[in-house]
Amino acid sequence: MLQTLIILTLITLAVCCVGWKKMVYFFSLGYGYSISAITLTLDILYWNSLTWYMAVLLLVLFLYGIRLATYLLVRELKRPAYVKTVSFDQVNNEDRSVMAMCMIWIACVLLYICQTFPITAHLDALAQGITPNPLWTYVGGCLAIIGILLEAIADHQKNVAKKVDPSRWVDTGVYRLVRFPNYLGELLLWLGVLISGIPALNTWWHWVVAILGFIGITYVMLSGARRLELRQDHNYGDNPDYQAYKKRVPIMFPFIPIYSVKKYEWLKG
Repeated sequence: MLQTLIILTLITLAVCCVGWKKMVYFFSLGYGYSISAITLTLDILYWNSLTWYMAVLLLVLFLYGIRLATYLLVRELKRPAYVKTVSFDQVNNEDRSVMAMCMIWIACVLLYICQTFPITAHLDALAQGITPNPLWTYVGGCLAIIGILLEAIADHQKNVAKKVDPSRWVDTGVYRLVRFPNYLGELLLWLGVLISGIPALNTWWHWVVAILGFIGITYVMLSGARRLELRQDHNYGDNPDYQAYKKRVPIMFPFIPIYSVKKYEWLKG
């Protein structure tokens, strides 16, 4: 497995180099295309021992990464002014030292490797002639697909709503369930990936890597939710309809009465 992890790390480092063009690309284009590159590499490395259900999961994640990164790229090309207001890139790359950029680059690469590690562990077990209980993969795979579909639907509904009224927040469709359904979908996806690899996590360090990956992406999503909440409060805070919507609809977890995370400074990215 060590050789596989080294190969995945080198490939992800190469893909994430796009972040040197613009720092936000470490988290957007670099993220989506890295997930696709990782899953494609795993497909090639473990081709001879693939089961049909792992092949399906790899294909789903490959297509997910391509869709996400391409969606973000197209959105930036079509709406550069909007992207500038929500970008992670609050300052230019030139305002950050080379060391800081390197640390962000490496941190992103490690996060993406950890997120996909449950799949890597599962495939490595299959290559050794060990067949983990596929029930976990079925459950995790279904949850991951639900998360991907939710994210895609949320992105589509947001685009449609913004075409109708660009100056209004989105509160239709799945945005009636939670205020940031695309982030919820992302968490469901990676929770599914974690579940799918549970029977293959046979050592303590397997569990540490897998759990760190899920904790890391959870932090990123909550940090993103805080950032968007602050931006929406700035844009719509004086609107009583927005305030009513915010008090009625949970920020990211349905049926859990958490309506705001902006007060949590530790989520500041």
